[in-house]
Order: sequence, then C-alpha cells, then structure tokens
Amino acid sequence: MAERSFEVVKPGLATTVQDLGRPGYYHLGLPLSGAMDRFALIAANRLVGNPDGAAGLEAVFLGPELRFSADALVAITGAELPPKLDGVEQPLWSAFAVKAGQVLSFAFLKGGARAYIAIAGGIDVPEVLGSRSTYALGALGGFEGRALKAGDVVPLGAPTGTGREGASLPKEGRRPAQESGVEIRVVPGLYWHRITEEAQAGFFEDTWKVAPEADRIGYRFRGGKKLDFVPRQQPFGAGSDPSNIVDSCYPYGSIQVPGGTEPIVLHRDAVSGGGYFMIGTVISADMDLIGQLQPHQPVRFQSVTLDEALAARAVEKARLAKLGELI
Repeated sequence: MAERSFEVVKPGLATTVQDLGRPGYYHLGLPLSGAMDRFALIAANRLVGNPDGAAGLEAVFLGPELRFSADALVAITGAELPPKLDGVEQPLWSAFAVKAGQVLSFAFLKGGARAYIAIAGGIDVPEVLGSRSTYALGALGGFEGRALKAGDVVPLGAPTGTGREGASLPKEGRRPAQESGVEIRVVPGLYWHRITEEAQAGFFEDTWKVAPEADRIGYRFRGGKKLDFVPRQQPFGAGSDPSNIVDSCYPYGSIQVPGGTEPIVLHRDAVSGGGYFMIGTVISADMDLIGQLQPHQPVRFQSVTLDEALAARAVEKARLAKLGELI
C-alpha cells in the first residue's frame, strides 16, 4: 500500500472520485462531470483544509468501507449518510481524525442521495484535461476511469496542514435534505413555443416524481400529464415524433422531454447535443438540489425569469462566500 492511501474494502453502490469538473470541453462532447452537489464537496474540502477544487469521493445511497494506511483528517457532507470509524459513529459536516489502520464505514442513508468524503491532501489520481473527476461513460479521469472496486488502493496527496480536527459547519450553513415540498426553478425557453399553452401551464401545475433511472447523466421525472405539441410539419431530419428536432446543442441543466412524457434534466455527465426538444433550463442554483433527490421523491417545477435566476445565483455565491466565516 502507498505511503498515504486508503484501501477500498467495500465500494458502496457507486463511489467515484470527483472534483469541481472539467469545464471548457463541452463543445467537444466531453461533459463537465464533477460533483453533483458542488456546495457539499466545497464545504467538505474546506473543513479539512483543502482547496475548493480538491478531489474527494462522491458516494451514492450506500457508503463505501475504506481502510487508511496513514493518519488523515476526514469530513463527510451532503446526504445524511452517518460515518463510522471502527464502528463508532462520527459527526457529519465536521472534520474528524482517522488513525492509520482504522476503517471508515457508513450507516444506512437517512436523507438525501449523495455524500461527499473529503480527505486532507485530496485524492491524488492523475489529472485528465485539468480535472480528476470520473466520467465513467467515457472511462475518463478518476480512478482508472471508473467507480471504485473492492481491493483498489487509492493514493492521497500531502495535506496542507490548515485543517483542524473538530472544525464544523453549523446547521444554518448547511443545505438540509428535502423530503417534501421540493421546487425546482426553471427558465422556460429554447423550444418552449413547441408545446400548447395548456401543456405549458400543466408542466408547472403537475407534481412529478423522480424516476428510478435518475443518475449522473440525467434526472428523469414522471407522473405528470403528457405534453401536447403545437401542430407543425416536421423539418427534414427531425423524424416523425413531434418531440424530435433537428440536432441541437444541450445546455447544462436543460430539460428534454422525449415523446412529451417524461422530463429529463441533463446533469453533470450528460451528452452535449442530440435530437430532442428542450422545454427550458433548470437554474444553476438548483442543480445541487437535484443531485440530492431520491427515486420517487415528489417535486414541482417553478417558472422563473432570467433576472430571478441571476438573483438566485448571487444568493448561492454569497452562501459559498460565507462558508469561511462559519467553519
């Protein structure tokens, strides 16, 4: 085992190395990737003294079991996935010390979907196009381009020494897991004109539920009424289904509705273009929230203006700026 590393005893359900992603390559078909809940990863990194963009682990629904080769400082944020050290429960949203040979594991999920594990020094896998994030669909980045497996030995970087055991983010600074009353703000546009006024109103009036297929590529929702389209002659190359278009670019967060039945919010590992119409775009301030939604969780979409979206983004930036004061 490397001098500073951990061994994966159990990998969990889908545990990957993620940082803040690799922007700048979307036009080449390479998605942003990176943490689905960026705020949670940044908070975890700050708790252990890492730069915001240091690589950590993203664990989905079921946490991994990790054996450390050296002393380390660790923080867990995001989903309510209680960490345990040699079987003794540790606090969430707080930095705690791990001794060489100790095993980090997790109890059952209590809320949310994705937990973030930051370790002082960060995870020292090679950078690919400026990021250590895993893009599993393209076998790119992370640890050998894939989710962790039992027996993997994952190297750690050298800690900065600025983290301290017991550092904690108080509850007022956290984003709690939302079990009900979830609203996702959307700026209508792009191909909004393609559906009828009744369908436009119904999209925001209906309650939708997260589909079991929701993942890093896209979050699918079902349960609302099928969208009706304004009649038109389909352009050459668009196919016969009214939800089809001539191929177009997909903005990050855009909502495509194949067949007009099940909206899909394109997330961190989504493809950058295709032939489905897009009803609008989820605002950047709500993309972290989507990454913490569980299957079958009810949500409503809320229409907002571009000015309201920009104001929400400013609020999120202020939350991040305040992290340093709270920790």
